[in-house]
Amino acid sequence: MEVKKIDNKETDVWLLEKHYAKRKCQRMFSFGLFIEGKLEGVVTYGMPPSPQVGRGFLGEEHRTKVIELNRLCINERAPKNAASFLVGRSLRKLKDWAVVSYADGAMGHVGYIYQATNFLYCGAAKSHDKEYWIDNQWVHAKVLTNRGISAPSVYAKENDIPVKHPEPKHRYIYFGNKKLRKHLKYTAQPYPKGETKRYECNDIINEHQIEMGF
Repeated sequence: MEVKKIDNKETDVWLLEKHYAKRKCQRMFSFGLFIEGKLEGVVTYGMPPSPQVGRGFLGEEHRTKVIELNRLCINERAPKNAASFLVGRSLRKLKDWAVVSYADGAMGHVGYIYQATNFLYCGAAKSHDKEYWIDNQWVHAKVLTNRGISAPSVYAKENDIPVKHPEPKHRYIYFGNKKLRKHLKYTAQPYPKGETKRYECNDIINEHQIEMGF
């Protein structure tokens, strides 16, 4: 297995077809997992969607040094340790940053990949966003906004659509820049445990080997 930096556009099909969110995100850094020359997984990092994320972890002075691991997708046929290998190797290239990520409890995720790659656990964060029951699934407000619905709450009320707050998300941080550790505003806690779930999704087939190095 080998981890290489890749162009952001190489991750588009993974985010839209493989990841459960089914939408693109802001990407500063993208890395691919290659096995025998074939792209079998991607991980992306970018600025958090709100400055409050960085502020909450490191305070106002250092919030711009916080980036988020915002997407991770691995083909089912990849080896069992492929996800942690991809995350661990990509983190080595982010030495100027503090990297945060969230394990979505609603998807049955605890964050074992982050635990295996030495993230600190900072408790569970409650979401202030809302989700809407549309087409037999819970849809995030951002998805509706992307569809051109500027006021999802009004849309839901007018169409009698059930609304709920998402489940709390497990909050993790990794310090590529070790000097930032002293600014952490949260208290590191023991790792959470529990059964984790996987969602079914077809593998992404990409026979083209990307000839890029770091």
